[in-house]
Amino acid sequence: MKLTARQQEILDYLQAEHRRTGIMPSTREIQNHFGFASQTAAVSHLRALEKKGAIVKEERKARAVMFADAAEREPIADVPIYGAIPAGFGDDTNPEADGTLSVDVRSMGLNERSKAYALKVRGESMINAHIMDGDHVVLEYREPRDQDVVAALIDGETTLKRFVTSGRKPYLKAENPNFPDLIPAQELLIQGVMVGLVRGATRSW
Repeated sequence: MKLTARQQEILDYLQAEHRRTGIMPSTREIQNHFGFASQTAAVSHLRALEKKGAIVKEERKARAVMFADAAEREPIADVPIYGAIPAGFGDDTNPEADGTLSVDVRSMGLNERSKAYALKVRGESMINAHIMDGDHVVLEYREPRDQDVVAALIDGETTLKRFVTSGRKPYLKAENPNFPDLIPAQELLIQGVMVGLVRGATRSW
């Protein structure tokens, strides 16, 4: 079924944001991006996209959406969970293997050669990036780019933050004004780049 121009714009926005952040934008973010008068309009468009088969929503999972052109062929992989990581101030906790997490490989931009793992988030320093306490972040071992969310070892302590390189030497930025930037005194080692997120709590549109 053919999409309207507005529905196609919203679908394009969903796909772009998912590629950029690893998670789907909320109805509030859709409302703000398109200037809708209320979240109800965003919900209506999402339901229309679902009805037309452009997206597939997973029941009882928050913002859990697959795009229809990938829904039937989306491979699933189990990535190891290496304990927890602070999304707050640095911590010297050493993560240990703690089971696996099933993820949609292609929706996270992974392939059979990708080296990926998951960490459970502790703390609230990344809440403005929609990364909440109790979520699981999926990370890939690769070189970071400016503005990537990363797991990092900074001066001997591990943390989850945004990697920033513009204007000065690399540092780690929180997505919560109550937390300071972390500027390495000696060491900054990137341990993984975030490619996806699995919500730790249930919330529907």
